[in-house]
Amino acid sequence: MTPYFFPSACYRSEFVVRSYLSVWRLPSAPVLLVAGFAGRLPSAMVPLALLLMVQQQTGSYAVAGLAAATYGLAMAGMAPVLGRLADRRSPRPVLLAQAGAFPLLLTLLVAVVLGGAPTVAVVAASAAAGAGTPLVSGVVRALWSRVDPRVRGTAYALDATATELVFVAGPTLVAALAVLATPAWAVAVAGSLAVAGALGVATSSAMRGWVPVPAAHRASPFATVLTPGMPRVLLSGSALMLGFGALEVAVPAFADAAGAPGMSGVLLALWSLGSVAGGLWFGARVVSVSLPRQYRWLLLGVTIGLAPLAAASDPWVLGALLFLGGTAIAPTLTVQNSLVGAIAPAHATTEAFTWLSTMATGASAVGAALGGALIEGPAGVSGSLLLAVAGAALAVLVTLVPGRRPARERVSEPVAA
Repeated sequence: MTPYFFPSACYRSEFVVRSYLSVWRLPSAPVLLVAGFAGRLPSAMVPLALLLMVQQQTGSYAVAGLAAATYGLAMAGMAPVLGRLADRRSPRPVLLAQAGAFPLLLTLLVAVVLGGAPTVAVVAASAAAGAGTPLVSGVVRALWSRVDPRVRGTAYALDATATELVFVAGPTLVAALAVLATPAWAVAVAGSLAVAGALGVATSSAMRGWVPVPAAHRASPFATVLTPGMPRVLLSGSALMLGFGALEVAVPAFADAAGAPGMSGVLLALWSLGSVAGGLWFGARVVSVSLPRQYRWLLLGVTIGLAPLAAASDPWVLGALLFLGGTAIAPTLTVQNSLVGAIAPAHATTEAFTWLSTMATGASAVGAALGGALIEGPAGVSGSLLLAVAGAALAVLVTLVPGRRPARERVSEPVAA
């Protein structure tokens, strides 16, 4: 007998497909999704490839870690500056200039490392390459903020899901190239993908229709960060990413302590795949609750999902818990992006999204450092896992702090999320 729920299930599946097709059919949507994915891969590939390349050349993990960290920090620090420039003029010339400069900077970086240059030169070349990383992520999110509000939430969900896949595919691709060839080839592939992504976004029809919005008055460098509503989003997002940074260090340490170091990649992939599944499900929902409330409840969901991890005693149990807990991550990032797009001043949308990425990168690095210190100390792996929970819980608390109400009423609009 046909189950009673079958027609309802078919309807839901059809609704999900129609929701995503409505985004795919938007002008330039295929280009933004595909080129955006390609252009983001280097952010997950270059730091790891650089770490492996420097370590192989120098034999020092300390120098390799310093080079990789310098690359990431330079990328994060330069992004808001370039985002501000992109908003004032247009992202197109910024992306085109970066598409030309980034391969040259990566070539210089590889030459310096393989040429056995001093540590100072390696760090300087890493900083230059990081600062020149194409501004694909912030620009793509700024373009999504300009689409029809009825599909904007679904577009952000696809964007968040693609970002999760980047951090599954990127390290996997680096690992494969490092084994089949050398880490330098992984850097070269990352550079090619960055150029393809930047050129794809820069030449899209959505970019050709970009009209800069003039600022009402000359703003201070931190005016966008201090826009009503932005501090809470940035601080809560930073607290969440601090927890994620601690978790990313704790998972390999857990696998190593369990006698299965090879499981670390599988465990992190399960975490990301759980996020992908949650993001695809959430992206087809129509939620009538205001964005701030959605964000608060989803952060609480992430906290609840992380809480059982410290009690896991087996890698496969941890993997199952990571998958389940991960299902709340992409929905949270979807609503976070929707909030930034709604709160940010019209003349500084790209800059606002780059600030979000910058704060997240810095907080994740701090979380990784703190988590590593806890693992080496008496708290052990459980301490780092508890730090992950504490970061997510702190993010929830930040959203409860009273603050100035955002000026743009779009924040309270129901969206297709």
